[in-house]
Amino acid sequence: MKEVAALAESTNPGTYVHLIHLGDTASADRQATFLGNITEQIALVCDQLRADPILSTAPAVNALGFSQGGQFLRGYVERCNDPPVRNLVTFGSQHNGIAEFQECAWSDWICRGAEALLRAGRWSNLAQSRFVPAQYFRDPEELDAYLEHSNFLADINNERVLKNERYAENLRRLNRFAMYMFEDDTMVNPKESAWFAEANRTTGEVTPLNKRRLYKEDWLGLKALDEQGKLDFRTVPGGHMQLAEETLEKVFKEYFGPVEVELPPANALLKQTGL
Repeated sequence: MKEVAALAESTNPGTYVHLIHLGDTASADRQATFLGNITEQIALVCDQLRADPILSTAPAVNALGFSQGGQFLRGYVERCNDPPVRNLVTFGSQHNGIAEFQECAWSDWICRGAEALLRAGRWSNLAQSRFVPAQYFRDPEELDAYLEHSNFLADINNERVLKNERYAENLRRLNRFAMYMFEDDTMVNPKESAWFAEANRTTGEVTPLNKRRLYKEDWLGLKALDEQGKLDFRTVPGGHMQLAEETLEKVFKEYFGPVEVELPPANALLKQTGL
């Protein structure tokens, strides 16, 4: 991540980069990507950014999310957005969830034990409060259980009967929302989740965002962004998180360059990592 931060700074000199962290050590930070309560983690990030002496005074910041970090940053925008995000860019994120859990290596017994628990009890209170992947699991064939028990995704996607209008209001404030999908992504199932699309697990048919109720009824403000030309659907060659430096450099130039605003420009960048 330090290499990515250095690239952001060299591409746009003067950029202040804040690497979001959930633990006091690198090991604790890695553990938090699999174990933890996402709602509590986002609240922690909200406090972390408000306390930053530079970000807290910025009129706006740009945000970059890798893998699951993308939907977590979107959750930050919807729930806090203080400091407000100007441009949000996500790579290989699971905005519409995952329909399958990532398989563990045969030699990783701890991971395989957790995997078995997730598969058998994904809608349990334990899984939905402690295992991060369970909190954005979404199988179209289990929608009733998902809407009733999902600790995170069903809420930030505004899929329940009672909608949170603040979520849509905050997303509509974005200047640009760019979603990158990896063309050969086999880790995220379905890979089209990176674009809020839904895939039929039986037929493989993909329903794009603009054909879904979430878009048509504008539960999240995505239709409004799209109609204003602020919603970008991009692809990247390769597998999950196989990113070339040239790709990131183009992203930093297009979305994270300094801009002229009425207030002094906030040339700041947040980064959240994921899987």
